[in-house]
Amino acid sequence: MIRALYDWTISMAEHPRALWVLAAVSFAESSVFPIPPDVLMIPMILAAPHRAWAIAGVALVASVLGGLAGYAIGALAYESLGRPVLEALGKEEAMAAFNATFNGVGFWAVLAAGVTPFPYKVITIMSGWTGLSMGTFLVTSVLARGLRFFLVAALLRVYGAPIRTFIERRLGLMFVLFVALLIGGFAVLRVM
Repeated sequence: MIRALYDWTISMAEHPRALWVLAAVSFAESSVFPIPPDVLMIPMILAAPHRAWAIAGVALVASVLGGLAGYAIGALAYESLGRPVLEALGKEEAMAAFNATFNGVGFWAVLAAGVTPFPYKVITIMSGWTGLSMGTFLVTSVLARGLRFFLVAALLRVYGAPIRTFIERRLGLMFVLFVALLIGGFAVLRVM
């Protein structure tokens, strides 16, 4: 099934309404869809490098809007399903402690999930579930998704097809290393 979704997503890169398809994939990926929008963005940008910024912009806006849908799923499902179950099990206090911990690092969690291969949808739903500040969620989502999509667009615009293999195979690792170094840098500054 995943392979069929992947093949369908790739085939949409050549569709006359590819930007609309990209918007739909970017929106859905932020809350439920398993295929990242990069799979569609890369061939679209390679086919029309002069539209790289517009393509990245569409992915960004749709992804953040999809993230808000994921946030709503987390917020609404927790109140209607999660809380009663936790209350019945006597675990509501444990959940409150988890929420405080998650919300304490929520900025970093959203940033990391937004730029790395970690499923962004998990963090969007958890952000709503734990009641992460909507402002923090939105700002971090725009920052993270913008960094990811515009970096991919810039690399493809400058280097073209040769960078495609690097992006598809190694960019996730590069983002993970970048986020680790960023968090490590802040940890070192906090200790000093």
